[in-house]
Amino acid sequence: MGDDHQLNTTTLIRHAARTHADQEIVYRTPTGGWARYTYGDCYERVCRSANALRALGVGAGDRVGILDWNSRRHLELYWAIPGLGAVMLQMNLRLAPEDLGYVVAHSQASHVLVDETLLHLAEAIAPHAVGVKGWIVMTDKPLSEIKTSLAPLHHHEDLLAAAQPVIDWPQVDERSAYSACYTTGTTGRPKGVYYSHRAIYLHSMAMANNVGITLDDCTMLITPMFHGQSWGLPQAATLMANKIVLPGRYAAEDTAPLTDALIAEGVTVANGAPAIFQPMLQYIETLPQKPDFSRLRMLSGATEPPLSMMKGFHELTGAEVVHAYGATETTPLVAINRYKPSVKKRLAADDRWALKRKQGLPVTGIDLKIVGPDGLELPHDGQSVGEVCIRGPWITASYHGMSDADDRFIDGWWRSGDVGSIDTDGYLKITDRIKDVIKSGGEWISSIDMENSLMGHPAVRDAAVVGIAHAKWQERPLALVVLKPGQAATQAQLLAHLSAAFSRWQLPDEILFVESIPKTSVGKLDKKRIRAENADRYAVDA
Repeated sequence: MGDDHQLNTTTLIRHAARTHADQEIVYRTPTGGWARYTYGDCYERVCRSANALRALGVGAGDRVGILDWNSRRHLELYWAIPGLGAVMLQMNLRLAPEDLGYVVAHSQASHVLVDETLLHLAEAIAPHAVGVKGWIVMTDKPLSEIKTSLAPLHHHEDLLAAAQPVIDWPQVDERSAYSACYTTGTTGRPKGVYYSHRAIYLHSMAMANNVGITLDDCTMLITPMFHGQSWGLPQAATLMANKIVLPGRYAAEDTAPLTDALIAEGVTVANGAPAIFQPMLQYIETLPQKPDFSRLRMLSGATEPPLSMMKGFHELTGAEVVHAYGATETTPLVAINRYKPSVKKRLAADDRWALKRKQGLPVTGIDLKIVGPDGLELPHDGQSVGEVCIRGPWITASYHGMSDADDRFIDGWWRSGDVGSIDTDGYLKITDRIKDVIKSGGEWISSIDMENSLMGHPAVRDAAVVGIAHAKWQERPLALVVLKPGQAATQAQLLAHLSAAFSRWQLPDEILFVESIPKTSVGKLDKKRIRAENADRYAVDA
């Protein structure tokens, strides 16, 4: 057997371009329009990019950062940088400049490629990003029209024009890093996770198999490519030579262009968070003719998708919202919620919908267990709740250069920090983050379940629930609610709605109606900030 033949990311794009050179890649232009080229065109630019970087001195082991949206240049660099044996450094645009500068310095990046629209961010990072040998601006404009203090500065398209369109790729050790992504925890500095070629290769195969991606699918990359490699979907889509749609720069406040592209391009696989999918559904509700998304699988992560949203997409368009679970440390696919035939046959319709709220079944290759405070494994009975621990070929075994975080790894298992249970059918259900569980009077209250119950009210657009320190009960729930435009609801009405699923003692002491809810850099509820801003709300025991 050819066991010494290395599993490299380069193989995926090389094979796709060789066999499916005419397959389309559709991308958003800087002016907001749409253009398209082929895998063959893309691969030639990948080769030119790699040769251009090599001419600048980039080689095996070097870290090369990218500041860009979900663009065609970004996709090309997904292959060009790792193809040289270098490491693609993913730079989260939503991090503060100081933290991004730390990421660049900690990773020892030699070069950073930056989209013209993000030059201001690169300039803010530069004072913190010691050791960068060169900045490469990506733009359609000539270099003479670019005004920036970055130096030394190179022009990406000029470099490509001068580079050869073919390359003899090196055989890279499959256990070496192809990419690095830094976690965005709410405490401490970002932690570096370095992914191997072998890990992402195996992850791509697992994702394609579990999502059911085939040659005739069309994949839109909505999840940012600058964090968690867009959940590994670019590699899985390329493995299957999908038509790929790259939405470029977009905002959650205006998802109409994304939705219009889903319809126009016949997208059948997409990834994103409820913070993006919910506005898309609201836009679809305004359309006089609803699209047929009966082939569309919408991979939903970051936080549990509201049941009302999943039902809404299915009833209006036929789309399936597929709840998936993972983390930066897990490449990220750990579990995916699809119906087991026996379960689908056994459960009534309402129970099947309730099941979709769970994070799902672990994918082949991944081991899951839940452990109690004593570290002992708990039974899969759907009732026992403990910390979720994970191991597998694409699960990180340590953080880069951060030995003080070794307590997150025990005997080959990564401690997720999530609290959950596993039922007798094998479905994982995350009930909270360890730090977000509300501890009231010695009992636990799931903030996630309460948030999704609130989201099920027809007047509620967004909701967050946190535990606030309380003199008598240790903590009591506080809910923040954003109402839909033109809708109204009172605290009493929402408490009555919650009463169908929660005991009276579990209900929030207060529900605050707000214009918006703080979110983290990756679109999750910023519960640390919410708790800090309301820390004294229950200080006086009533």
